Amino acid sequence: MSAEIFNTALYLRLSRDDGTEKESESIQNQKAFLISYANEHGFSLAGIYIDDGWSGTSYDRPDFKRMLSDIELGRINCVITKDLSRLGRDYIMTGHYLERYFPQHDVRYIAINDGIDTYQDNTNNDMTPFRAVFNDMYAKDISKKVRTALNTKKENGIFIGSSPPYGYKKDPHDKGRLIIDTETAPVVRQIFSMYLSRASKCAIAESLSREGIPTPSAVKNLKAACRAWNEVTIARILTNPTYAGDLTQNRSRKISYKLSKKRNLPQEQWITVKNTHEPIISREDFKAAQELHRRRSAK
Repeated sequence: MSAEIFNTALYLRLSRDDGTEKESESIQNQKAFLISYANEHGFSLAGIYIDDGWSGTSYDRPDFKRMLSDIELGRINCVITKDLSRLGRDYIMTGHYLERYFPQHDVRYIAINDGIDTYQDNTNNDMTPFRAVFNDMYAKDISKKVRTALNTKKENGIFIGSSPPYGYKKDPHDKGRLIIDTETAPVVRQIFSMYLSRASKCAIAESLSREGIPTPSAVKNLKAACRAWNEVTIARILTNPTYAGDLTQNRSRKISYKLSKKRNLPQEQWITVKNTHEPIISREDFKAAQELHRRRSAK
């Protein structure tokens, strides 16, 4: 079968788990490299698909899914990447696409630098499963190094989250430092005041919802924002030492470097650094709230 009949997709991907310090891996260099290869080998270019800033540990990427849609519409019967890791770094899903999806849709796959070509019988193809596992291990190693670097920043009292705790905002002159948000901080004070006046977490949540006060997720404009306050949100605010001026991070962690789902960590694993920013709640009131919370939780 001649190369001229292949309607080819060039797929490009790059993210932190690829070691973005390498200029040779940049999106522009990948694009130039792939276009040159396609032209030299007579492939008919059907489209260029780019996921810049998307991890290879997940296949839930916008342009990758767009490419799959075009494959299923019969517009593409060949996919070319610079190497196998550009396709992805999850060895299970990589195997799925190479061993099942592409063959079922009669799609030829080429990873240039790895010498992989599913329309040829060569030893490089036989090594594909091992390359996929190695790429997965590389992503896991990068994830560990990134976590270590972020923990060092946390231990130095630098805020590293994408969005600050409700009641605070990032200092525009120092993104690693928190300053009080004058719009939402009064709600935090109201929560502590009601709790110390013996109102239950449920009663506080119902009161805030009746008043129409936006929840923390609504303030952040999250897609799945909860419109009503609940006891879990109230408890999370009441137990956060950040409101007493002690930056507290590492309260939750992703369950896997491949998944976005998180699990809450026990308090002994939290990372707290004292006196990093202006408090919303006095230390005395925060301490009193913790004592009250412990007594009520013990009942």
